[in-house]
Amino acid sequence: MDALAGLLDGPRARGALLLRTVLDAPWSMRVQDRAPLTLVALLRGHAWVWRNGEEPVRADAGDILLVRGPDPYFVADVPGRRPDIIVYPNGRCATLDGRPLHDALMLGVRTWGNDPDGAHQMLVGTYQMDGEISRRLLEALPPLVVMPAGAVDTPLVGLLGAEMAVDRPGQQVMLDRLLDLLLITVVRAWFDRAGQAAPAWYRAHADPVVGRALRLIHDDPAHPWTVASLAARTGVSRAALARRFAALVGEPPMTYLTGWRLALAADLLREPDATVEGVARRVGYSTPFALSAAFKRVRGVSPREFRARALAG
Repeated sequence: MDALAGLLDGPRARGALLLRTVLDAPWSMRVQDRAPLTLVALLRGHAWVWRNGEEPVRADAGDILLVRGPDPYFVADVPGRRPDIIVYPNGRCATLDGRPLHDALMLGVRTWGNDPDGAHQMLVGTYQMDGEISRRLLEALPPLVVMPAGAVDTPLVGLLGAEMAVDRPGQQVMLDRLLDLLLITVVRAWFDRAGQAAPAWYRAHADPVVGRALRLIHDDPAHPWTVASLAARTGVSRAALARRFAALVGEPPMTYLTGWRLALAADLLREPDATVEGVARRVGYSTPFALSAAFKRVRGVSPREFRARALAG
């Protein structure tokens, strides 16, 4: 497993909210659903997207957008238009004065808008991410990614649209997996286009030595890795690996390993049946005391305190 695969393994869609939005001008929405990540595929027409204080960005048919939350943003047919629809969590929507709009705007199976033949059409999928691994992925993305038509060569948008138009047994699982695949495709394409703006750990995968070390860490984080053992597996000296890893990734190998183990531990501690002892073994700590010491040093609370807060929230 590489670093990107590890991060994308966290934010899997589970009952994701998916809608085909069909609108005719004039239209404008303020989206304050607090979704950590939203994927929008423009099928027809165009849309302008902006946040307060930022320049509006236009997306056209064929473009795919990633919008990072949870801050509110605007989507409209022209930039700066005053919103007439407010979108809240769980797909709830209303007018500016609070009048519910959900039923009035439903146009069919997972289809929503003001005109079934509207000139502006898009597929919208929202992720409700909760976890440290998901946070790492979100922090690697800018607030708004616009992938132009043709930059993502995939049939997934068409497949997702076709599945959204019908209701069948097991439909939600199918939609979730298609949305996951589309997200992976878009994120990878954006990182490839971003060049030096892509996160260091992603660029480092192109290096034959550091890329191999990263894959070893992600394949088996519980292994008792040392710089010496990683160097032996990658075919270079300990000093050469340490120097090359720090230069490309931005931190030493053992610091990266600790950060990844603790991110995994934080997410595992959220699981209802998890124990500190079991989590410690799964992420490479020989005892719960060793995990607790590392966890408290980095996060300021013990694993048990973290778990109690996560389950209470």
